This record gives sequence, structure tokens and C-alpha cells, in this order.
Amino acid sequence: MLRADVADVSAVDRLGLSELAPRVVQSEIRAMTVECDRVGGVNLAQGVCDTEVPAVVAEGATRAIRDGLNIYTRLDGIARLRNAIAAKVERTLGIAVDPDREVLVTSGTTGGFHAVAMALLNPGDEVLVFEPFYGYHANTLRSVRATAVPVALKEPDWALDLDTVRAAITPRTRAMVVNTPVNPCGKVFTRVELEGLAAIAQEFDLFIFTDEIYEHFIYGGVKHISPAMIPGMRERTIVMSGFSKTFSVTGWRVGYLLADAKWLGSIGYFHDLLYVCAPAPFQHGCADGVEQLGPEFYIDLAREHEAKRTMMVDALRAAGMTPHVPDGAYYVLASTGSLPGATAAEKARALLAKTGVAAVAGSAFFRPGKGEDLLRFCFAKKDADLAEACRRLKALAPK
Repeated sequence: MLRADVADVSAVDRLGLSELAPRVVQSEIRAMTVECDRVGGVNLAQGVCDTEVPAVVAEGATRAIRDGLNIYTRLDGIARLRNAIAAKVERTLGIAVDPDREVLVTSGTTGGFHAVAMALLNPGDEVLVFEPFYGYHANTLRSVRATAVPVALKEPDWALDLDTVRAAITPRTRAMVVNTPVNPCGKVFTRVELEGLAAIAQEFDLFIFTDEIYEHFIYGGVKHISPAMIPGMRERTIVMSGFSKTFSVTGWRVGYLLADAKWLGSIGYFHDLLYVCAPAPFQHGCADGVEQLGPEFYIDLAREHEAKRTMMVDALRAAGMTPHVPDGAYYVLASTGSLPGATAAEKARALLAKTGVAAVAGSAFFRPGKGEDLLRFCFAKKDADLAEACRRLKALAPK
């Protein structure tokens, strides 16, 4: 029998964080949101998308709660939503999917991506991510002990260089993440670029994990193309999207993914293990939206956000912060101008202190040492809030 003091020392020595935990910190996006809340500023840091929820979506969720639809759903989601997603995907992307075997309703696109990583990757696998990249993609890969390998897009228009992609591939490469439109820079991958990536994926036998959450935020006649639309890519492409941005319900956590039936069972298992299911009444609200909102809704959504983009870009130019004008999504990367600070994080805090407008350090979307001259601004805000933020930014203009 161990003496109590010896047992206590042994227990204390064994307590501690995992090997992974010390390398993961609160995202700069969340940190800036907290700081913005503290000073009562205008938050253009986090993509909360606080525009109005379509009435049919809100009413559908409320009705579901009143009707008692508040218990677990099937792990792959309610049939009505899966059927609506399958019909929408065939209508908009020209891809036929089986709603019972190839569609999974997920706890947001983030939850879907985590389940995909758990089901299809092993520790030590490498996954290409295109830089600038969304930090959650890289950190999700890290959470399953995979390695995110940045592949830089070329400024100023974030062009893809296929030779750079090939140079990044090693025997451990298992997949690539394609986020189109891209958070944070708004790049929309072209069909030619995706055909090039498809050829590489087929040559090296790689998965493509594609995050298309901003698929309906497209400007200037640009077309959204999914990698799954490229001939020969259906089996190796996992398409992830959702309703957080399109319906302005980021707090509902309802997303979906499309995958070949041979992969979906295992992905669904890990999603069930992590989340059980997406919130039941919110699934019903989203189903109402997908079923009842026609093409004009998505056209108006893009037109409305294109006007917001113009407001944001004009304000940044007036403030002396040169913007990269996005073709999609609802963010603008802009130069830090004359803001004080040695790093982008310091410059973001200086901007908040001076104007009450919160942005995110560009370095949050690059490997260490890059992005220090950039800030990211979100323009998916109510018009009054966005106008106020733009007014404050314009006050930075040289006198």
C-alpha cells in the first residue's frame, strides 16, 4: 500500500496538458472579438454575419420548437433537409448525390471538417493548405496530429502556381484543402486552377477537402466552381458547406458535407461521436429555407454584399489602407497603412484604440513571419453598423 504523500506526489507529477495543447492558443479572431467587446467597438474582426435571418428560416425553427421537434435526429440529419440539400446541389452544381448515402448534416462546416479529418487522416499525414489560409483548417489538422503544409498563393491577385503545389508534395501528403471562395482574401478558384489541382490529386492519389461555405457570396460575374464538378473527382472530393453565412445563422451550427458512400459512414461515425447531431429544430428551419427560397434570394444576397464590399473598400482606401478587392466571401485584406506597431496584431489593436473598429491581424492567416503588413476586415454587417465603421475608418484619412 502506497503512503498517502507518495501517492499524492505521483499523481501531481502525472497531471498536465497534452503534448498538443501548449501549441494551441485562442485564435486571434476570437481575441480581437473579446477586446472589441471590452471597449464597445464595431466588430469587423469575426465573421459573425449579423445581418437579418430570412423570415422563413426563423419561423421554421420556431415552429419546430413549438411542435416538439427538440430531440436527437438521425446522425446524418433529418430526411427533409438531406433531400433538400441533394436537390439544391444538383440544381446549382450539377452534381447528383444520394441523400441517404452521400449527404451528412453536420454541426457547422467546422464540425464536418473535424469529422472528415478524424475519418480520413492518420497522425503524420500531410495536407496542403493554400496561403493565406483559414486558421481553423490548419488547427483542425493539428488536432488530429496531421501536418498542415502551406502553399503560398501569389500576390497581388492570389494566383495559384501548380509548380509550387507539386514542389510541396511528399510521400506523406494525403490531401489538400481547397477553400473557395477563400477566407480571408476572397479569391475564387477558377475552373482552370481546379482542373490543375484535380490532375495533381489524381496523379498522387490525394483527397481534396473543399470548404465552400461562401459559395453564394460571389461578385462581378465570377462563377463558383466546386472541385467535385471536375470530371473524375467525385470519389476523392469531400464537399463541405452550410447555412451559417447564407442564412445569417452562425450560432445555429448547421452545415453539411457530401462524400462518396464509401467514406460517409466513417465520417458520420466520428461526427456522431463528437456532436451526436446538429441542433434538431434548426435543421427544420434550414430545410424550410432551402426548400422555399428561390434563385432570386441568392442573387439578392450576392448583390447586397457586393454593395457592402464597395463601402468597405472605399473606406479603406480613404484611410490609406490599400485593399485587395475580393471576388467572393465577405472579407477584405488590406495593408496596415501607417498604423503603429511592430506586428499586425499590434497594429490591429492600435486601430481599435484609435477608431473603435476591430480587425484581425493578417498574420493569423499565414505561416509565422508573414502577413504582418495586412489586416482582415469583415463586411457582413448590418448597414448601419457597417456605415459607422466606415465613417470611423475614413477619419484616418490624412488631413
